Amino acid sequence: MSQPRTTAGSNPPTATSGDPYRVVVVDDSAIIRGLLARTLEADPEIKVVETVSNGQLAIGAVKRSAPDVVVLDIEMPVMDGLTALPELIKGDPTVKVIMASTLTLRNADISMRALALGAADYIPKPTSSGDISQGYDFKRELVAKVKALGAARRASGTPRPVPVRHAEAGAKPAPGHAPSVYRDVEVRLREAPTVVPAVVGIGTSTGGPQALFQLLPAIAKNVRQPILITQHMPATFTTILAEHIQKLAGCPAAEAVDGEPLVGGKIYIAPGNYHMTVATAEGRNVVRLDQNPPENFCRPAVDPMLRSLAQVFGRNVLAVILTGMGHDGLKGSEAVVGAGGVVIAQDAATSVVWGMPGAVATAGLCSAVLPIGEIGTYMLKLAVRKAA
Repeated sequence: MSQPRTTAGSNPPTATSGDPYRVVVVDDSAIIRGLLARTLEADPEIKVVETVSNGQLAIGAVKRSAPDVVVLDIEMPVMDGLTALPELIKGDPTVKVIMASTLTLRNADISMRALALGAADYIPKPTSSGDISQGYDFKRELVAKVKALGAARRASGTPRPVPVRHAEAGAKPAPGHAPSVYRDVEVRLREAPTVVPAVVGIGTSTGGPQALFQLLPAIAKNVRQPILITQHMPATFTTILAEHIQKLAGCPAAEAVDGEPLVGGKIYIAPGNYHMTVATAEGRNVVRLDQNPPENFCRPAVDPMLRSLAQVFGRNVLAVILTGMGHDGLKGSEAVVGAGGVVIAQDAATSVVWGMPGAVATAGLCSAVLPIGEIGTYMLKLAVRKAA
């Protein structure tokens, strides 16, 4: 995720594939509600169906308007966003909720809790009209997230694909129905090399925290290799993400520090607004942080991390691409495979958005495309088999 600089009838409508994505905006500030609504409706594929000022009103708005996406403020009178969230999801389990919060440690922590409770994503919201009028990145990000999540919500009403399992090189996926966006996509899988990886690199975006919270506790205590994670998030949010991961995984986890050596069994999280790479210095492999231009509109980005891992570790890299919109990680995965390493991707059925993992899967770079609940077992098979 790039950094931000710095009334309906009684019967809910039924959306068709040609309808604009329907959005409810919830914020106690009338100024921010108006700015968010105008930003979204500037895109012809989005329609703001209601704007309301608190969580209690949001519950009624969702019942009336059947939106695809709700942009939900955290701090509001009457009923705050965290209290309203489970009620919104209970009312419509397919609705996608984006938590909107200012960049504070407290709000970042609440956003992490909201993701664990079922929110699909989050976005740092502007605090004034100047923030949004000058913040092109914010506008792009808000619109892109609403459209990606709206598409995912509509796809959830179609038959899900049969998960693609690990297979021999050139194998075709099992027959099944994918969401409409991926209905005719063919995934060809590579044979996994037998070499044991020396390092693990994980890249993710939309839906990533939820996927990481499920994956890491299953592997962290058994994987002796260093694990590097690039999650599209702003500063402050990555600090809280690292804290949550350490508690859940039960092993050392922290935002990476420039120049620190890589240590087996530790998890390194790319800090917000910094690319995280690896280099060799004085005979040791160390972390490097930089503020080179964003890649794929993102800083941190997955591609620089994976390219550096391929350059330093060669074929001894295990790359994992989890849920996220866009295609960050594709070029980096090409570098990993080119050096002889292994790439795994999350499948479409368990991804919030099958953009990043779908890009590497359909490019023929993966040795396995799996549900999030099976990725850990496959990773352990690769990473622990000879080390044990």
